[in-house]
Amino acid sequence: MNAPLTLEQNQPLWQPSPERIAAAHVTAFRQFVNQRRGLQLVDYEALWQWSIHNLGDFWGAVWDSSDVKAEHRGERVYLPADSMPDARFFPDARLNFAQNLLRRKDDLTAILFWGEDKVRRELSWRQLHAEVSRMQQWLAAQGVGPGDRVAAYLPNLPEAIITMLAASSLGAMFTSASPDFGAQGLIDRFGQVQPKVLVACDGYFYAGKTVDVRDKLAEAVPRLESLQAVLIVPYVAQALGARTDLAAIPKARLWAEALAPFAGGEVRFVQLPFDHPLYILYSSGTTGVPKCIVHRAGGVLLKHLSEMRLHADVHTGDRVFYFTTCGWMMWNWLVSALTQSATLCLYDGSPFAAGGNILFDYADAVGMTHFGTSAKFIEAMDKAGLEPIKTHQLSALRSVFSTGSPLVAEGFDTVYQRIKRNVCLSSISGGTDLVSCFTLGTPTHPVWRGEIQAAALGMAVAVFDEDGKPLPDGQKGELVCTQPFPTMPLGFLVDGSMDKGRSKYMDAYFTRMPGVWHHGDYIERTAHHGYIIYGRSDATLNPGGVRIGTAEIYRQVEQLPEVVESLVIGQNWPPGTYNDVRVVLFVKLREGLELDEALINRIKLAIRNNTTPRHVPARVVQVHDIPRTKSNKIVELAVRNLVHGEPVKNLTALANPDALDEYRQLKNELEAS
Repeated sequence: MNAPLTLEQNQPLWQPSPERIAAAHVTAFRQFVNQRRGLQLVDYEALWQWSIHNLGDFWGAVWDSSDVKAEHRGERVYLPADSMPDARFFPDARLNFAQNLLRRKDDLTAILFWGEDKVRRELSWRQLHAEVSRMQQWLAAQGVGPGDRVAAYLPNLPEAIITMLAASSLGAMFTSASPDFGAQGLIDRFGQVQPKVLVACDGYFYAGKTVDVRDKLAEAVPRLESLQAVLIVPYVAQALGARTDLAAIPKARLWAEALAPFAGGEVRFVQLPFDHPLYILYSSGTTGVPKCIVHRAGGVLLKHLSEMRLHADVHTGDRVFYFTTCGWMMWNWLVSALTQSATLCLYDGSPFAAGGNILFDYADAVGMTHFGTSAKFIEAMDKAGLEPIKTHQLSALRSVFSTGSPLVAEGFDTVYQRIKRNVCLSSISGGTDLVSCFTLGTPTHPVWRGEIQAAALGMAVAVFDEDGKPLPDGQKGELVCTQPFPTMPLGFLVDGSMDKGRSKYMDAYFTRMPGVWHHGDYIERTAHHGYIIYGRSDATLNPGGVRIGTAEIYRQVEQLPEVVESLVIGQNWPPGTYNDVRVVLFVKLREGLELDEALINRIKLAIRNNTTPRHVPARVVQVHDIPRTKSNKIVELAVRNLVHGEPVKNLTALANPDALDEYRQLKNELEAS
């Protein structure tokens, strides 16, 4: 058994047992490196240091220890360059991404799916192969080949996985958005990448409601002039036993009807260069039209192999879940669990459907080993009073992942007190920009309250000050990566051209601090060689010239039972000047509560007592809702823009754009006092 939970200040919340350490993939990998290189790397920190100073040896070892399927590996592993984004990995390799995910072809379970409490599905590896084969043949019949784009506007269904695997097997690029995007949001994304094929749904279920998206498709499809074919998955119609009318959607055919002529057979895997484009992902788009970020097949494969094996410790037969939509990079991350011959546990709908416990019901029903969610879900679960530790078995569960926003120390307490004590809690952080992680967990490390366990292997993560100088442990600064890594994007696609996107790509990551990747997170490395993230550095507050991470304030405010959620910005003060910044805190309270002087004082006192006087907001304002993106990230910059009279350029990126109206109306009041 692992050591029991302790909340003592100087003790970890969880310690891996000797048996777990011995069985971990990362332990075997360290031994593999030691034997191959004649080294004596004694622990994770030594392995990490070796990995960032020997990039070619490290990524070569990841390839060789992970049974990568490839036509050719080549001797050359890493070619440095004068410009960090021009560095190359495995320049002579030829492989296929989908081939490395479709490793099995038997009757064991490859995919499980729950659509709230309405739909249950299961696909074996044999069935998955057959469906990918049929989809591949249909795509080829539409003329889809290397370099073409295939788009998906789908819930988190098995059909999204099938489409991605079929597209990538042919060398086509795959891109996706969730069906809660409106027609303009769809056009803003897919209109830039000019897909040849669109696979969409008729609707979806959320919180017990049925949402029809056919009108949005009828509006968007005619404006996506590159489309040659549209395939509709009748998700809602099948669940409700109804027929789907597609008359208003140009070029649309039903999935089953279109694929009927094609029998499931062998999947053909086109062998392509390591840097062949695989995915197109999108920035959040709250400051303009979303950026189209192109990711390379080999880079995603190698980085995800390292994260699934060495960090998430996914083994053959494990059952891996992440609560995500097809519009968030965590979907792309989750899919790569197939490389480990694990079962994907897909879910679509509200995480609080069917009485609030549906995700934990799902975990028990299928024996989830890895449960991934967001920091916001953990916080909401706590406020809702859910205690699956008392109501569910969760006997197979070994790891809990959290991302999307910083998981504060109290969120760690929630996991160990309300979900499960004997579990490795891995707070992870990376981004759409790299479709992977800079910092994440490791099953051989203790879990310290409020800390991400480690920097990812092969990632030269460092903390720099604003002048680009390294900071010692215990000081807050900018997250940078000082060495190249395989999931640096190929670039940004602008007007169908990577060359046109080069300057935007460089400006996004390499101009602020030349020679290193500047990620834009405000971070600290701890004495345990872990990390604490304090929010986005572009949202960092600067009252009196002192930098404050927004997460430091959220941590205090959202412990109060009256507060459901909060958002904090820095307002230029006095208005119209840049003399100073004052802290303004917006709070959403429990239904029926009103913000009064007593509660304001309690909020300010909680912040003052647990941080510093500079953290205390000058104004606390009650609002009805907190605006957020469709991937559930609060949009501090959008609110700050409104308060300063500046536009928010792309409302389609938001899950609740109407929430901004209230902040727009508060501008004059905040300028007056």
